[in-house]
Amino acid sequence: MKRIVIAVTGASGQIYAKKIIGRICSTDGGISEYTGSILTDVIFTDTARSVYLDEIGEEPPQPLIDNNNYYNRNASGSNAADVMIIIPCTMGTIGRIASGATTDLISRIAEVQLKERKTLIIVPRETPYSLIHLRNLTTLTEAGAIIAPASPSFYMHPANLDELVDNFVSRILDLAGIAQLPANYRWGGK
Repeated sequence: MKRIVIAVTGASGQIYAKKIIGRICSTDGGISEYTGSILTDVIFTDTARSVYLDEIGEEPPQPLIDNNNYYNRNASGSNAADVMIIIPCTMGTIGRIASGATTDLISRIAEVQLKERKTLIIVPRETPYSLIHLRNLTTLTEAGAIIAPASPSFYMHPANLDELVDNFVSRILDLAGIAQLPANYRWGGK
């Protein structure tokens, strides 16, 4: 069984969080739509809850792990998750992770993923990037994180916003080793 942590911070782009949560897990405990089982923990920052409600028009899916409680299996190197995806990720969260300042469960789990050499995928949502942002992203890349900016592709000729979001989320699922990117979402694919 693969263990995944989906962390959602207060950046704009909550549609990505909604889509990836819906694709990976059911709200009642985490059985994937994909072959095999995926055990999923979902964590929202307090600000992410507010932004999600504002952008999506509904409360975040339940159950959620308390971001202020470090007593969580994923917070220990002896029980690290297979994959952590932070989507969307604020630059403040990126800065805390890059500096090793674990101020909440999300930053602690990210620290564990890096030190245990487990997959950490970070989807930053900011533009433009300042030099500080770029240095923090470089630090995280050098430490082993995968930085996947929320930059949808247009070569697949999306008909609507949902197709753009689905294409990007499919790319993240491919990076996480959960599902292979469909051929129609690949460059030159049909």
